[in-house]
Amino acid sequence: MKSTKTVAEQIQAVEGFSVEFHSLDGDDVSSRRVEDYPYQRAARGEWSVSRWKQDRFAANYPDFGVTVFGPDGEEVHGKTLLSTLRARFEADDSDEWTEEGPAGETGEGESPAESPAGAGQQDIESWLWAAANILRGPVDPANLRDFVFPLLFLKRLSDTWDEEHAEAVKLLGPDIDETVAQDFHTFQIPKGCHWADLRRVAENHGIKIQKMMQEIEAANPDRLAQIFGNAPWADHNKMPPERLHRLVEHFGKRDLRPSVVSNDLLGGGYEYLLKRFSDESATSAGQFFTPRAVVHLLVRILDPKPTDSVYDPACGSAGMLIEAANEVKQSGGRVNQMRFYGQEVNQTSAAIGRMNLLIHDVEDAQIRRDDTLQAPKFVDNLGRLDKFDIVVANPPFSLKDWGADKWANDPHKRAIGGLPPKGNGDYAWVQHMVTSMKPDVGRVGVVMPHGVLFRGGGEAQIRQHLIENDLLDAVIGLGPNLFYGTTIPACLLIFRAKKSAGHVKQVLFIDGSKRFTKGRNQNELAETDVKDLFDTYFESGAGTRDGISARLVPHAKIAGNNWDLNIGRYLQADAAEVVDVADALLAMNQSIAALEETKRAMYERLKAAGYA
Repeated sequence: MKSTKTVAEQIQAVEGFSVEFHSLDGDDVSSRRVEDYPYQRAARGEWSVSRWKQDRFAANYPDFGVTVFGPDGEEVHGKTLLSTLRARFEADDSDEWTEEGPAGETGEGESPAESPAGAGQQDIESWLWAAANILRGPVDPANLRDFVFPLLFLKRLSDTWDEEHAEAVKLLGPDIDETVAQDFHTFQIPKGCHWADLRRVAENHGIKIQKMMQEIEAANPDRLAQIFGNAPWADHNKMPPERLHRLVEHFGKRDLRPSVVSNDLLGGGYEYLLKRFSDESATSAGQFFTPRAVVHLLVRILDPKPTDSVYDPACGSAGMLIEAANEVKQSGGRVNQMRFYGQEVNQTSAAIGRMNLLIHDVEDAQIRRDDTLQAPKFVDNLGRLDKFDIVVANPPFSLKDWGADKWANDPHKRAIGGLPPKGNGDYAWVQHMVTSMKPDVGRVGVVMPHGVLFRGGGEAQIRQHLIENDLLDAVIGLGPNLFYGTTIPACLLIFRAKKSAGHVKQVLFIDGSKRFTKGRNQNELAETDVKDLFDTYFESGAGTRDGISARLVPHAKIAGNNWDLNIGRYLQADAAEVVDVADALLAMNQSIAALEETKRAMYERLKAAGYA
């Protein structure tokens, strides 16, 4: 139990704004004592102050009232969004904050003093960014993640083992048998592979780290096999020994036991680093990181439940899976009955995703590595694709070498509606995902380039099949330059095995292309944009919101447009400007080629009949 003032400080550290307890009957509460604030991750920014008071404060401190203050000390209106309030506090602190972290950090990797156990999210993020800065210069920005994440995970494993061992000794005494003690541990740390063993090494840290990681993987084959990736720790040209020594020292100065740094705090720091690394290596970042606002919107629409199975066939850093778990938790549910599955072709991305899931305490998850389209790994004993409640992904756009030569005879029967073009695998991903959803309850959400909405040939046939079988639920157009590695606008396609009564034989079109905040290198969706787009979907386009237009379109109307889903056909004024030029040219060339083929066939027939 702590004083109301101390708990108010805890709330500010977690939530990012100031509060003050007060009595419901006007009495002084300064001497009253209350339980610690039970949350370690901030409430969603789209919540209003009133909702936070009701859902978090009143739920835990029903005998008290609370006043929320802005950085100027003035009381904040209940309708204020938490994201707006936090932005005011961040702006107020901007004179003391630099790009590298808090004022006073060198930005060159000098380790900050060890923070107290109650350190907040900002402190963890600053500390992690300082770790990355230690390697800056000799290590290419695109490779920072290959070294920082595995070493962070190694330190977390060691500190977690220490905490579990202390609990075992507390219960059974200092003379506890080593075999008995193993039952207390989530993972096994072989002799000589603890963080303390690394700190005792005077030189050749890279060789020691490589050996430790390999032995830990071997000791935990079911859950940690290949999780540390394949970074060249012992290559002095790619990892200078002096920088590695400083990185080990930096990580060694912070206690990462779960009782000190919670899964939510460390997970938030991990996500922060993923975004910062993506900002610096935008060209390659699209392979493993989807902007979190887009992930949040897509997952909210799919509405995960506490008993759902969730599958991402192009999982990258596993952000979609983690967001599905977070969505259930934020709604008050438990995830102990949920199951999470992902496949990823890139070894480093797959390893980062597995570490990310474990750090976020998402334990019932399987990530398998291989090419999803050519070698799907989630199949039953008869080779049939496993089925999932939710299938969600941001797959690579317009993949050229996707396995077209085998698709017609695909043993998993994924070629529903037709064959995608040889040089573009967009609809192969759609077909795989729709085939992987459960009948009756399955739902799919996928990020796609706008070209999938109107390109002709085999893609038009697949579109027709998906629409006529009433699987396509919604098309949501997003603004340009939201994704790493591409500036073209994208869209979200939502499929459902069984649509709501109001959407049967119709498709909901939503144009959100005007809703974004322009950034220096990349545009962003604000939390208010996510909320408005979600509400528009939830209300089937009935509401009115600035910069968003929506309409339910009957299948007959779409059939009249030759199954073209171009948003501009149905929401003309708003969506016309976001059509991608490259895709439009491709569609035109496909039409010209089809016309030439028709002319050639007609000429042959006329020639055979003696008319030419």
